[in-house]
Amino acid sequence: MRTVESIHIDPVHARDPKNLSIDASALRALAQAAVTVELFTIPLYMVPMYSIQGMHPINASEQTFYKGRRWPGSAPTHAPESANERAFNIIFSVFVQEMLHLQLAANLATSMGVTPTFTSSILQTEDDGWKCFGPDNTVIPHIIDLRDTTTHASAKVVLGPLSAAQIELFLAVEAPENQARQRIDPQKLDKYFPAVPFAGWTPDQTEADLPMFGTIGYMYECMVHYMTMRYRDGTTLWQHVYTPSSVQRELFNTPTGGHPMPEYPGISAVLPTIGAEEALGAAVDIISAITDQGEGRTITPPLRAVLLGHREALASLANEVATDYRSSEKGLTLDYPSYDDDGKLLPSADAKARFDNDRKDHYARFLEIREELLPHLVTWDAWHASRGATPWTTRDLTIGDTDEASDKVPRAADVAAALNRLKARNADGSVRRQLSQVAAGAIAGVTRALDGYWKDPNVGFPYPSMVGSGDRVSICWAVLGEAPDLALGTEQPRQGALYHACQGLDLAHPGSGEMPAITTYHTCKGSNACKAQGGCGFVQSVAGGGSCRGGGGGGATSCGTTIKSQASCGHRGMLYSAPTDNKCGALGGCAVPISASQLYPSSGEMALFDIGPDAEPRSIGTMPFAYGDPVYDVAWRAYCEVLRARGETPPSAPPPADDLRVAFPPST
Repeated sequence: MRTVESIHIDPVHARDPKNLSIDASALRALAQAAVTVELFTIPLYMVPMYSIQGMHPINASEQTFYKGRRWPGSAPTHAPESANERAFNIIFSVFVQEMLHLQLAANLATSMGVTPTFTSSILQTEDDGWKCFGPDNTVIPHIIDLRDTTTHASAKVVLGPLSAAQIELFLAVEAPENQARQRIDPQKLDKYFPAVPFAGWTPDQTEADLPMFGTIGYMYECMVHYMTMRYRDGTTLWQHVYTPSSVQRELFNTPTGGHPMPEYPGISAVLPTIGAEEALGAAVDIISAITDQGEGRTITPPLRAVLLGHREALASLANEVATDYRSSEKGLTLDYPSYDDDGKLLPSADAKARFDNDRKDHYARFLEIREELLPHLVTWDAWHASRGATPWTTRDLTIGDTDEASDKVPRAADVAAALNRLKARNADGSVRRQLSQVAAGAIAGVTRALDGYWKDPNVGFPYPSMVGSGDRVSICWAVLGEAPDLALGTEQPRQGALYHACQGLDLAHPGSGEMPAITTYHTCKGSNACKAQGGCGFVQSVAGGGSCRGGGGGGATSCGTTIKSQASCGHRGMLYSAPTDNKCGALGGCAVPISASQLYPSSGEMALFDIGPDAEPRSIGTMPFAYGDPVYDVAWRAYCEVLRARGETPPSAPPPADDLRVAFPPST
């Protein structure tokens, strides 16, 4: 029987070149597996993170739209005092680094000739349901079946409130090598920690055929050993798979108008194209950054020896992340400013949450929550249990006694009433189902876009979808005290159907007042599936390009093409796409449905189109919009202009705002 002490990987120095196609297949499967594992962690950490009860302001530079108002959901805090604030900051710091790891893993994959998929059947169903999570699930994809452990045999891979069981699941995912090996039942050890090359591997096998690795670190260790595998002719496997013309993406360190500084200046996140040897060094450094941030000093000595061949020694203290692999406090402060209710600059909450925690590896951060904070946490399910059937009050949504927000947004009392009505309507589970599909759809907006992002350098990254996904998860917790069921997936669009982006804006049925179909709900123009589905206040150029972040992404200008970015960069005279009236997919605004609190942050001119299900959109003129205009009001005006251009009589007035639109916070 295999023992823990016997587990190791011997470097391969004189492999027969006839095995090249077999080895390349195994390495490429590993590359996709790394993407899958990193993607798996994002909802795993996001859903419990937003279960932490809390409120947050929505402020912007020189803007007072939401003065005195708070919105449901926790957010990073610059001066965390309570257990809730500290725990949220810690998990947020891990969550962001997992997005960094996903980018790094995807760049590794393309450098080896793999076009990474972010909709893997190992994680998701065809309708965007996350089948890897559920009350009967025990498998951490590619890593371990928890039933094979002596410490987590009864644990489930499920999304729920931040609890002792959820923290133990986090620790199982991020387990350091020495602890992970000891936790596996000795009778089951043969299933894990495979030797390199993999026994019985064939060229036609894929990610689904990989052995289980036992830990994330060991998976990357196998990858490094395959990359550095040497053949009798003197070549390495890396020299054969390396693809210098691959699409490489950099989201964290590229300066743009809205993101002026690198976040991780010590990490080179893209692989150089000057030569295979230089690229191998960069690839190994990327793997070193991932494993050091996640598992820290306790990654295995053999892997450390390989890493140190290309890199200076990592941090000397246990659980300390090497300085080069930590975030930059200055960079985060400038990239993610915070503002008070009067639109004046505050110390950055994001910088505090991330920089202060990034010195520890993920495992140590989760231990801190378990050992110091867990007994003192209040999660949304507990908050709801203590508040009864109508938990929300006006005071919950305001700072002090006065609601000072713009008179163009619903009053705090109206928002509280809408939140309470949504909870009351959930007796049959219908509201949870709706909010679950909304959350799954928001995440699908990210994963679908990413499938194209590493294929086509002209595809922009859906920044607001990342933030918006959190908003959608958070609102489910806040409304119901329950996690969204991401396994439900979302509705799929019908071929040839002309959808609409918000309540009462259906061109086929004027005056119906209906909300849009769930399939159209999304949080970024990058996940706008089709015409007439553009939403909120980050208005986009009618010609496309740019990103809602205000710069960056494929094809973007240095300052982006949104109203938000153009206002900050001083550009004027651009024609923008009207909400619900965008002429094609990936054009138009962001969040659908439009929050009743969404206001425009600048002024401009919109192009209008008559849109049908089959015909090309027909230009019918332009329409102005102004700073502080409610986005829904502008959408209604555009809708009425289109009906008039068709010779139809518009409805006399828009419908009263649906409770969901009142409850949803504005996009930020």
